[in-house]
Amino acid sequence: MSVNKNSDRRDMRANRDLVPDVVLDMSSNQRAGDSATSERLQKVLAAAGVASRRVCENLIAAGRVTVNGEVVTELGSRVEASSDLVAVDGVAIQLDTSKRYIMLNKPTGVVSSMADENGRRDLREFTGDYEERLFNVGRLDGETSGLLMLTNDGALANVLAHPRYGVQKTYIAKVTGSVNAPTLRRLKEGIELDDGPIAADAARLLGSPSQGHSMVELTLHSGRNRIVRRLMAAVGHPVVELVRRQFGPLHLGTLASGATRELTDAERGALLTIAREHEQAAPPPAGEDTP
Repeated sequence: MSVNKNSDRRDMRANRDLVPDVVLDMSSNQRAGDSATSERLQKVLAAAGVASRRVCENLIAAGRVTVNGEVVTELGSRVEASSDLVAVDGVAIQLDTSKRYIMLNKPTGVVSSMADENGRRDLREFTGDYEERLFNVGRLDGETSGLLMLTNDGALANVLAHPRYGVQKTYIAKVTGSVNAPTLRRLKEGIELDDGPIAADAARLLGSPSQGHSMVELTLHSGRNRIVRRLMAAVGHPVVELVRRQFGPLHLGTLASGATRELTDAERGALLTIAREHEQAAPPPAGEDTP
């Protein structure tokens, strides 16, 4: 029996024409409701420097990742890097790469302003290497040196700068006279100033008084104007030199006077965690006074 091969081929082509082409796009795992700019959670975490994508997948599966306060364990989950709040083990992760967080060791003789109207040295001297428009978080007076944070993250700055959120600052003050234990106790119990009472969260003497001066370490969360200088003057020990060594979770360390550096991932995470804990609070009044 003869077989018509040409006829069989025509039948096969006809059958194929009855089946519509199906195009599968497996590149994005995008689902209904996801925006065009959303990305997979593990990809975003890896891009933020948390870990490799495979390790990030393990973190998600283990329930260690939250998005907007909710634990996420599905690997296909997608997030908006510009708006979603992501944390790993309770520590906030910076996803918005447009935000900059800079630590400056402000020298004396520099005012905490980006444009001083009186022509004095200001903070523009230290921001020329950064493309973003940075501003200072809080202020240090011209004769106080030490840790000052610069950023373009206004929401974070509001939380860090205002005393209602309890962000502590630690200063080392060289003062006149011999500071004793009763004086340290007065500082911690509270002093009445013209604008109300004030108490240090912690106060201790560094070393022994020498050559008519003492070194005192003070920790407080008040942002009132020149508060450290007024506080020490009120107990009879005016400040000769003042440096801020710590601001919240940030430590000045060995950063040279006049130098700047980017915050580490751990430092950024600690600051963002503080800000997110208070994001539901009412916005504070604008501005903060100097210590």
